[in-house]
Amino acid sequence: MSGYANFLERKRRSTDQVGIDVDPSELHPMLHDFQRAGAVWALREGKAALFWDCGMGKTFAQLEWARHSGRRALIVAPLSVARQTVREAEAIDLDVHYVRDGSDVDGDGLWATNYELIDRFDPADFDAVVLDESSILKSIDGKLRTRLIETFAAVPRRLACTATPAPNDVSELTNHAEFLGAMSRVEMLAAYFVHDERDWRLKGHAVEPMFRWMAGWAMALRRPSDLGYSDEGFELPPLTIEAEEVRVDMVPDGQLFATDLGGIGGRAAVRRQTLDARVERAAELASGEEQWIVWCGLNDEAEGVEKLVDGAVNVPGSWSPDTKAEALEAFQDGEIRVLVTKPSIAGFGMNFQNCSRMAFVGLNDSYESYYQAIRRCWRFGQREPVEVRIVVSELERQIVDNVRRKEREASRMTEALVRHMGAAR
Repeated sequence: MSGYANFLERKRRSTDQVGIDVDPSELHPMLHDFQRAGAVWALREGKAALFWDCGMGKTFAQLEWARHSGRRALIVAPLSVARQTVREAEAIDLDVHYVRDGSDVDGDGLWATNYELIDRFDPADFDAVVLDESSILKSIDGKLRTRLIETFAAVPRRLACTATPAPNDVSELTNHAEFLGAMSRVEMLAAYFVHDERDWRLKGHAVEPMFRWMAGWAMALRRPSDLGYSDEGFELPPLTIEAEEVRVDMVPDGQLFATDLGGIGGRAAVRRQTLDARVERAAELASGEEQWIVWCGLNDEAEGVEKLVDGAVNVPGSWSPDTKAEALEAFQDGEIRVLVTKPSIAGFGMNFQNCSRMAFVGLNDSYESYYQAIRRCWRFGQREPVEVRIVVSELERQIVDNVRRKEREASRMTEALVRHMGAAR
């Protein structure tokens, strides 16, 4: 064994054996065979991650995991997703109670809350905890993220659920490894990553060892055939993504001609200077009778679209959690024709298969935000072709190209991640 291999072997850390064996027949008959297989595997591991793509049924799998993992389990989710979980649990005959404070937990069963409220709960009260849409950990405040990991470190059984993560995303992988007790951030960085002049990146010769190690605590899944099951009924409809360029006569500060966006400050300045033109084009797209989601990054963008589009409802961050959730549920039920909001508010975990049209009023450089927002509609269970329009100025097309490049890179890495994890089953 090479010196590097010896180093990795010393750093490997298996999670405690706290899992339980459950026969697949004990899970609700509504679950598909591959969902049963995933839930049974996670139950056997006790502390595990389900990196399942959008629409693969993570919610059903996590609910069954929580039901069998002890007398009392807590599901922690982003705003609105917790209430959606309560609704979906009814489909498999489970009662999940949404609570905002530990004092409201008055017995055994399944309880749900959102990330911002974890300080109000005593982890000692629970046998198991689920982090739903766990990739959001890298987007929330660093102190809250650390507190979340530390708070639930003593809970015997832990499950993290999110869409397939980017294997080269250091923050996402280390967050999950630490939450599950598989390896600390410091150890993981030393074992698999190197720091260059830009950031941490995966070592070329560490790719295979890292995937083998992850296969011990994570299951990646894009489609049922990744676990050897039929993909029938899980084929996605066509997806069309087009950039809608608007003409705006502007030249960024310090340039004779509009050739480059510059850094963060330049991007923000260009976005504000092109705001009116982008809002007007997005409003034109969302006019008509079909349901639309219009994703905005700025409050002024959202307010502008709401004014110009009949039937549009802007869901801002200033609304209370209950008011936000009620509006998102109304959109799901078809009572709102055009939903205007930010990806940070409704871009994680929500099921919007009722809608097949969306527009981005501009774009930032976050691939995950872009990916998650699109997958609210383009997910298994969607019956219609999905059309996505990204409204940008000619200069902002650079951002679109950058995000699409990240998309291709993530796809290649995810393919390798699924292949290695599948081989380990």
